[in-house]
Amino acid sequence: MSLDPALRSRIETLLQSNRVVLFMKGAPQAPQCGFSAKAVGVLNALLPQGYAHVDVLSDAEIREGIKQYGNWPTIPQLYIDGELIGGSDIVEQLAGSGELHGVLGLPVPDRSPPRLTITPAAVEMLRGAIANAGDGYAVQLDIDARHNARLQLAPVDANAVAVEVDGVRVQTDWLQARRADGITIDWVDDERGRGLVVQNPHAPPAVQSIAPAEVAARVAAGTLRLVDVRPAPERQLASVAVAFDSFDNGLDALEALPKDTALAFLCHHGGRSQQAAEHFRDLGFREVYNVVGGIDAWADIDASVSKY
Repeated sequence: MSLDPALRSRIETLLQSNRVVLFMKGAPQAPQCGFSAKAVGVLNALLPQGYAHVDVLSDAEIREGIKQYGNWPTIPQLYIDGELIGGSDIVEQLAGSGELHGVLGLPVPDRSPPRLTITPAAVEMLRGAIANAGDGYAVQLDIDARHNARLQLAPVDANAVAVEVDGVRVQTDWLQARRADGITIDWVDDERGRGLVVQNPHAPPAVQSIAPAEVAARVAAGTLRLVDVRPAPERQLASVAVAFDSFDNGLDALEALPKDTALAFLCHHGGRSQQAAEHFRDLGFREVYNVVGGIDAWADIDASVSKY
């Protein structure tokens, strides 16, 4: 079936108006599939100033039409200067080789090995794990754009960016290599649990716990903003007597605050507020708290607050 002329014209206008266009599921700040997320990860690193994107989930006509236009059956699809580059796997491969940098007129990627430390206890555990896996395995280190780290065993990749520490090969890709600079891999058996721990100096500070009394004092002093994440009907059951923000009108206004704004999140018992606090931590806010015990704990210090 031939592509409708009006739709073809619409696609061509998009490509002519923007040098780089990614047809994807979702948006760069919230990809709706793993393949789109992979392509976005590469483009965000190469083009931090931004690029054009089209959410095919919100445009069924484009979703099917772009597949016909480039004779490419899957999403995402990256176009540069009106030419189809390919999907997420090709985008990653070209970025890893430096070819994508050349197409975009950018310097070739830094493929120097990351500078990392593995403690003796971790070396011992990793050597044992690799030996049990058999020949041809290494430690795969993945660090996403939010500096969350993951370790797993994977086959040795000759094209990876790799470093060997006391006989343990750790490999990653060019995109994540710089994120790995300075990390420490340790083996712990303490209050954190038992296992490997990655200490990442680039990661934003962890969400901290804060007591209701301290929240009330700091809100009164103007050094902290309280955010009650409960919906309005639930807040009617019990509400604090200090100034607070809510999610009633969405998150945009709060997310646009300066990243040094101190934020504390409140819910019924502390579960939903912890999730909200982690979200704002991931956005780069540097002082984020979760109110321990939620509104129930607040009722213990303020008799005017009901428990429900």
